[in-house]
Amino acid sequence: MKRFIYPIQGFLTLLKKDINFVIHIVIACLVVIASFYFQIKKVEWLFVIIAIFSVLFMEVINTSVEFVVDLITKDYHELAKHAKDTAAFAVLLASIMSLVIGVVIFLPYVLALF
Repeated sequence: MKRFIYPIQGFLTLLKKDINFVIHIVIACLVVIASFYFQIKKVEWLFVIIAIFSVLFMEVINTSVEFVVDLITKDYHELAKHAKDTAAFAVLLASIMSLVIGVVIFLPYVLALF
């Protein structure tokens, strides 16, 4: 049980520090609800799950990079900026990929409503 304490503390830290992580969780919940509503296929579920978790993984890594950089220096440093910016870009890439997956999967279901 002790092994689960640290991940739970990490999760709680993310909820406190990173509003973007909370936003991603809310969006993920909405996507899961939409997936049940449209009764997407098993293969589509796999892509939705991969999309959701890839964004969450990248957000966790981004926040971790920010913590480490802030630990090393509070002063402005060009390399610190690059580390934070590239980690943020990883989140953006995962988000774009997830958006594309979402459009490919959900657009036909939404269009079928009309």
